[in-house]
Amino acid sequence: MRISTLCYIQKENKVLFLYRNKKKNDPNAGKWIGIGGKTEPGETPDQCVKREVFEETGLTVTEYHFHGVIRFISEMWEDEDMYLYSATGFDGELRTDCDEGELKWIERSEIESLPMWEGDSYFLKALLEGRDRINMILTYEGKGEEEHLAKVTDLDLED
Repeated sequence: MRISTLCYIQKENKVLFLYRNKKKNDPNAGKWIGIGGKTEPGETPDQCVKREVFEETGLTVTEYHFHGVIRFISEMWEDEDMYLYSATGFDGELRTDCDEGELKWIERSEIESLPMWEGDSYFLKALLEGRDRINMILTYEGKGEEEHLAKVTDLDLED
């Protein structure tokens, strides 16, 4: 099981996104995603999210919130538990030279039209609507061009 983190940094009416367009063989290529990545051995998700945000953006998060775990199940990729965060406080200057892609503050009203993973829209919508707890299972089926989101289970809305 792969463990990762993802953080949506917010300021005013904008959210920081990363457009993945620089790495070869990147499964996220051509998509807008939040900031984050895989945990390193011995690293907690809180430590990981702070490290990843700093490495990718140059920003140090000072106020952040853990929302829950999004589990990805796929026929194509290793299963993954992604720890979902949002941040509203940070220090530093945004990098202009991220080696994974283009960093950009996106107006909240424009987010829905961005090319992103199909499943991301479910937990991102809940996060932007202000939900405190967000725990979901996203099940993808198929391989390659045939891969698609087959099922979304929102664990916080089930009885």
